[in-house]
Amino acid sequence: MFFYLTFGAHDLKGSGAFYDKVLRTVGLERLAADDSEISYGQKGGEAMLWVLKPQNKLPATFGNGTMLALTAPDRKAVDAFHAMALQHGGYDEGKPGIRGDAASNWYACYVRDPAGNKLSAVCNKPQ
Repeated sequence: MFFYLTFGAHDLKGSGAFYDKVLRTVGLERLAADDSEISYGQKGGEAMLWVLKPQNKLPATFGNGTMLALTAPDRKAVDAFHAMALQHGGYDEGKPGIRGDAASNWYACYVRDPAGNKLSAVCNKPQ
């Protein structure tokens, strides 16, 4: 599996406000921050997601085809993730709902953060 993920941000303060609210819906929180980066993970755990100003000092950009999919504990958390993202400067890339055939348990949503990075919250449990 992965060790950690990073997303570039051109407005670290704005991105921090977005991620503080949105990641809370799937059990992640801000662990540390300074002038160049903010780290997120589970309370008492290791940082697994970093939002940062690019080290090479070039503008932050998003990867076309790149996405972070986060596990949500239930469908309500997927709904909350999507709503919170839209309320805090993100934009819709796919409203919460079943993906795949009607018998699927794959319930997901897709959003972009204020810098254009794509995120998903997924619950793959029967409800």
